[in-house]
Amino acid sequence: MDLILCHTTADFDALGAAVGLTRLLPGSKIVLSGGSHPPVRDFLALHRDEYPLIERRSVNPEKIRSLTVVDTQQRDHLGKAAEWLDLADIKEIIIYDHHLGQESDISATRSHISSVGATTTLIVEQLQQQEISLTPAEATVMALGIHVDTGSLTYDQSTPRDALALAWLMQQGASLSVISTYRDPGLSPQLQQLLTESLENLEYLCLRGYTVGWVTLKTDGFVPGLSSLASQLVELTEIDALLLANEYALGEEDSRLTVIGRSQIPKTNLNVLFQLLGGGGHSQAASLNLRGVDSQTILKQLVDGLKAQIPHPPTARDLMSSPVRTILPETTITDAQRILLRYGHSGLSVVDAYGQLVGIISRRDLDVALHHGFSHAPVKGYMTKNLKTIAPDTTLPQIESLMVTYDIGRLPVLENEQLVGLVSRTDVLRELHQERDKDEGGQKFKIQSDASGLALSEAIPKAYAALTKFKIPLSTELQNRLAPQWQLLTIASQEAEKRGWHLYLVGGAVRDLLLAQATSGTLMIKDIDLVVDGFHKSADVGAGVELAKALQQLYPAARLEIHGAFQTAALLWHKDPELDSLWVDIATARTEFYPYPAANPEVEASSIRQDLYRRDFTINAIALRLTTPRAGELLDFFGGLLDLQAKQIRVLHPNSFIEDPTRIYRGVRFAVRFGFQIEPQTEEFIRYAINSGVYDRTAQENSKTPALQTRLKTELKHILEAPYWKSALQLLDNLGALQCIHPTLKLDAELLRQLRLLERCLRRFDAEQTLIHWEMRLEALITQLAPQYRAKVAKNLQLQEDSIKRLQNLASAQTQVMESLPKCESPSQVVQLLRKYDLPMLILIALQSPRSLRHQIWEYLTVWANVQPLLNGNDLKKLGYKPGPQYRQILDDVVAATLDGVIKDRAEAEEFLAQHYPK
Repeated sequence: MDLILCHTTADFDALGAAVGLTRLLPGSKIVLSGGSHPPVRDFLALHRDEYPLIERRSVNPEKIRSLTVVDTQQRDHLGKAAEWLDLADIKEIIIYDHHLGQESDISATRSHISSVGATTTLIVEQLQQQEISLTPAEATVMALGIHVDTGSLTYDQSTPRDALALAWLMQQGASLSVISTYRDPGLSPQLQQLLTESLENLEYLCLRGYTVGWVTLKTDGFVPGLSSLASQLVELTEIDALLLANEYALGEEDSRLTVIGRSQIPKTNLNVLFQLLGGGGHSQAASLNLRGVDSQTILKQLVDGLKAQIPHPPTARDLMSSPVRTILPETTITDAQRILLRYGHSGLSVVDAYGQLVGIISRRDLDVALHHGFSHAPVKGYMTKNLKTIAPDTTLPQIESLMVTYDIGRLPVLENEQLVGLVSRTDVLRELHQERDKDEGGQKFKIQSDASGLALSEAIPKAYAALTKFKIPLSTELQNRLAPQWQLLTIASQEAEKRGWHLYLVGGAVRDLLLAQATSGTLMIKDIDLVVDGFHKSADVGAGVELAKALQQLYPAARLEIHGAFQTAALLWHKDPELDSLWVDIATARTEFYPYPAANPEVEASSIRQDLYRRDFTINAIALRLTTPRAGELLDFFGGLLDLQAKQIRVLHPNSFIEDPTRIYRGVRFAVRFGFQIEPQTEEFIRYAINSGVYDRTAQENSKTPALQTRLKTELKHILEAPYWKSALQLLDNLGALQCIHPTLKLDAELLRQLRLLERCLRRFDAEQTLIHWEMRLEALITQLAPQYRAKVAKNLQLQEDSIKRLQNLASAQTQVMESLPKCESPSQVVQLLRKYDLPMLILIALQSPRSLRHQIWEYLTVWANVQPLLNGNDLKKLGYKPGPQYRQILDDVVAATLDGVIKDRAEAEEFLAQHYPK
């Protein structure tokens, strides 16, 4: 006999999961271990015959072959049926449950435990996999299980998997009318009486913006349906958390206490709280049953425990954008509109000459003024003056209430009557909809590899929704990953905290941490970017520099460089015993504006969100907070984690490539390096920017275009010195992006052949790498241009002077070699012709020469250039030749004779001298 066991006081989820399992385990029977919830009892009164239910007392334990336990992992939740778990002849014990974070005391042979809203969902997924259909009666009770346990998909523990399971059950014929009847059956007369009593005796307190209520009900006996009463009480009173206690007698000297818990407060966990007293459940709903205890002591312990769990709600200081972009009342409508366009804001704060807030003007206000022709009017005539303001310590619930009550889109934050920040409706929505922990024990950061050898954090959810933050335990996984840089980051965060700032690890270091190979052990990152952002006060422009100077005092071996124009500082170590050659950039959070395409950006201090938004791609716009109190928080405002998971390169905003063409090269580099695809919309933006002709126009109109000069050279260096450089060039050519170097440059078959030949030359003639190979590859690309463009492009990219001269003289040198080399009749003539050119020039000439000439150059480099004279200056002196300028000519002639085979040894060399240079 195969039995399926429901826990005592079975709910619809336990019953629904058990019914589904009877289809997965044909012939199995369901045992209700000890009663059921009133709605389940009423439902079974009509539908019991539809399901294979048997009484516990009718079971012969000797015939039990297997046990499957649903919706629990605890023996004491099975009543007397728990005795069967210890039978010697049981072949298999299986658990299906969705309560994470519980220690099971059942010795199961198999367990199916997953973070879904209902255990029934797990069964539905297996039925779908095995393509098993259901009867309408089976589909209905299973749908009831999911509806009740997820609050019809409204509880926080609900997942997309639950929704998909419900949809499938509807396809199987689940009755919506039956579901609506039993999902919310209403309160019995007894419960209605207790509801009135609860409302009269409810105690409550307000803490950190949340309301917690509790009440004790004393009855003559057990009251079924208390969970429905608790839900109704929460709904009527609109409290955020409730502890409903029911105390009743079991006899003259014994009593029992049942406590039902409900919580809608983020980050509270009733399951953890109730487990301490032997109960359990979910983070938002839990219960416990105790005997012979003092009800008030237990209730006080639970209330105190719940109070301790209530998080400090985010305050305006946590949410606000700072510093705030402000204008004076006399600013014209046109100028205000231009500022909005530059910074992408939806409104501006107006302050007087003393920095005090006097009004706010929105984009809509400006649009209306411009529409009516008041472009030169001052904003003071159109701004909103009746303002609602908040303080830095105003909590999120208070902020939300103000915005809803007064329909306000942005709230200025004032401290000592000075404007220190601004909280927008977007800031509030982002915080309200941030992803909660998927498991009840909190998010854990683990590295797991996939088939490509890359690894992603388990914390990257499959259903992303409005995720902006989750936490990484800094003291464990991150510390192990980033050793030995961890100590440096710890000290840097401490120094930032001393000054009241936040410190973030940003960009590539965070990306590489998330993409680190699972087998790589420690992750030695050579380049680290840190960003300082305001905390107790706004960080000023020089915060990054100040922090870098403080660190340099603690690490005197590091060299400090300060770049004032970009508000950044850098610490550099060279072959340090622990940090090796580490480069740490430290900057103040900033925003940027490009005065024209391909220019250097103009930067200003700003918030961490704006700092991330100015970056190139979503996978590089992720930040990890290093400072308390929210250390380990991973900020991802733009979906970078999803793009890491999808293995795609996605740009942050449409004009990104027009403003900075080097982002095209970075995007290609990342795509090839990580094996990612460029997201289709991003590829469209790339092609549009290239085909628009904006780069040619901006180069003609502006003498300085760093993104097409020094910064482009830097990106070319990164690409051409990487092992994947050929694939990157092919992708750049496919996108048409080689036009950024020159409009006529294309990676055709001939250029590919020359690049392959270049690699052979470098391996053969420069094994010691005395040449800079990436520069040679770049020179080979430039040689494909018409001669009149080569030096110009080399100068534009600011290559070294010898590279510029080489490319400038290449055409004439190649002409001379191609005309003269076929006329050379002896090796010595070849040597005399070619020795005037250095190795890089000869390689470039060889790349574009016919095979016969290339063979002669190859032979010169491999053989003839290495032939040494059989005699040297000392030998000539011993033979009686007076030292002087003639020595060079004599030795050159000896080498030539050796090359041409005229002389083969020292004796013949001396004879040659006697004949051609008599004393």
